[in-house]
Amino acid sequence: MSKLKLEHGVSRIRRAKLQSSIDQTVADDIESLAEWSNNEPNYIINELLRFALLQEEDFQKYKASAAATTARAAATSKPTSATIKPVSEPAAKPDVTISSTAAHA
Repeated sequence: MSKLKLEHGVSRIRRAKLQSSIDQTVADDIESLAEWSNNEPNYIINELLRFALLQEEDFQKYKASAAATTARAAATSKPTSATIKPVSEPAAKPDVTISSTAAHA
């Protein structure tokens, strides 16, 4: 069985928002693990999920076959040639300033 390895002080990664409710005991353990490893709880959750996904063999097989299917589909489809037409700039118009005030004598 593999081991989960956490690097201390490494928690700056690009993230996507995922909302989920978890048991309070799990949340407490995540907070403790974050404190112990000097990382943010988000990092701990990401590493735990990544570890769990790697351990799931059936999912890994599915993921590999889905990637292979996508690659085959991309290889068999013909790329379409797009004609790019340059957009002409509109003729420059002179800047005209109109004064709305009139001098009264």
